[in-house]
Amino acid sequence: MRLADITTLRVGGDAHRVLESTTQDELLAAVRDTWSSGEDWLLLGGGSNVVIADEGFDGTVIRVRTRGIERVASEAVAVRPSAYLGDRAVRLRIGAGEPWDAVVDHAVQQGWAGIEALSGIPGSSGAAPIQNIGAYGQELGSSLVAIEFLDYLTGELERIPAPGLGLGYRTSLLKQGRQGLVASIELELFEGTGGGPALSAPIAYDQLAGALGVRIGDRVPLDELRATVLELRASKGMLLDPNDRDSFSAGSFFTNPIVGENFARGLPRDAPRWPTAPEEQDVVVPLGAAPAVPQVAGEYQVKLSAAWLIEKTGISRGFAFPGSHAAVSSRHTLALVNTGGATAEEIVELARFIQTRVFAEFGVRLQPEPVLVGVSL
Repeated sequence: MRLADITTLRVGGDAHRVLESTTQDELLAAVRDTWSSGEDWLLLGGGSNVVIADEGFDGTVIRVRTRGIERVASEAVAVRPSAYLGDRAVRLRIGAGEPWDAVVDHAVQQGWAGIEALSGIPGSSGAAPIQNIGAYGQELGSSLVAIEFLDYLTGELERIPAPGLGLGYRTSLLKQGRQGLVASIELELFEGTGGGPALSAPIAYDQLAGALGVRIGDRVPLDELRATVLELRASKGMLLDPNDRDSFSAGSFFTNPIVGENFARGLPRDAPRWPTAPEEQDVVVPLGAAPAVPQVAGEYQVKLSAAWLIEKTGISRGFAFPGSHAAVSSRHTLALVNTGGATAEEIVELARFIQTRVFAEFGVRLQPEPVLVGVSL
């Protein structure tokens, strides 16, 4: 099977073998058998966040197709911290192969808040915690309770609470090297108790607030927020559409870089930046002593806009090398798109060029967001 046919970027050669599992028992058995064989393996959900080499994959690709959304608990008081604790908590267990946007759609229809700003993100639910998906001021980590994980080293199925996953900006311990299979995820969402239309979580992103005509911190009807997010994503070519070449991508190709406060001061004054506080150091206090004043570790970190950095090097929307079928999206400079018949090498060549230009201009090395299989930057 050509892997280009089952990935959203539509690049990638043949796989030696492709297995597809639709039940959890089938999936666990297929994964364990493949691991015990000693051959190379690759887990593939929706194929939306991956760039696979033109040479393909000389091993077994296991397509995770296990679906299901199950309400497992509903508590009057939320267990996890939230900006809207007055609402009733709802717990969900979701199969790893369930399309992520189907989960969001289901939650919105049921009146459950917490993931509505993550509407329209392609891919499977099992892949969502690996890079801690996020958009428009929400991240999966704010709703994730735990995952069910089949560990590659032990072969054991275990439940890992969210705090044990090392979730960060588009990363987790799973992305950083802990190998295994996310078999299911557990979320905690919230439903209002005051009657009237179901309301979203407090809005935390300027562009979304502007599109809705409200202020940061306001809450709006869930279906209104989802519709607005889908419109915003479609306007950027970030909503999968077979008739839209700009949507043949792996989503945002680069993460927004995070740099030190002192480095950020050397950038042009109009460079967008979002300061984040440094972590507090752990302090040992003897029993009975007064609490110590928290000490911070190091300087503030600052998140930059990768799209701004790219555009300021002179790389505009729609940019492509002559004769290449890989291009920067005509609507969103963070997406690299397959305009028709592009190879993985053409995508990677363009990505390398962007990295080189940004580093030469600003001293910032952009990091790829997709998983690279058989290719490198």
